[in-house]
Amino acid sequence: MGMVTAIVLLNVERDRINEVAEALVELDQVSEVYSVAGQYDLVVLARAGSNEDLASLVTDRMLQLEGIHRSETLIAFKVYSRHDLERMFSVGFEKA
Repeated sequence: MGMVTAIVLLNVERDRINEVAEALVELDQVSEVYSVAGQYDLVVLARAGSNEDLASLVTDRMLQLEGIHRSETLIAFKVYSRHDLERMFSVGFEKA
């Protein structure tokens, strides 16, 4: 079984954004945390072994952190990566 990838969008108290981001990035299943402009304050990329593991990560660990007001979790169905496409199309070609 493959990994479940999720993008978690968070609204955080303004004066706690750095503190929350640093706590999130320490969680095992969190690969990256971005501070962003726009409707949300933080974007979290997380990978878990199952939907249940992901639910536990978000509800039991992430949302227990002080300062998070609201979250929206997006589950990824398929990844389209520029790196994968470049690797696929570069087979047999050498850069000059």
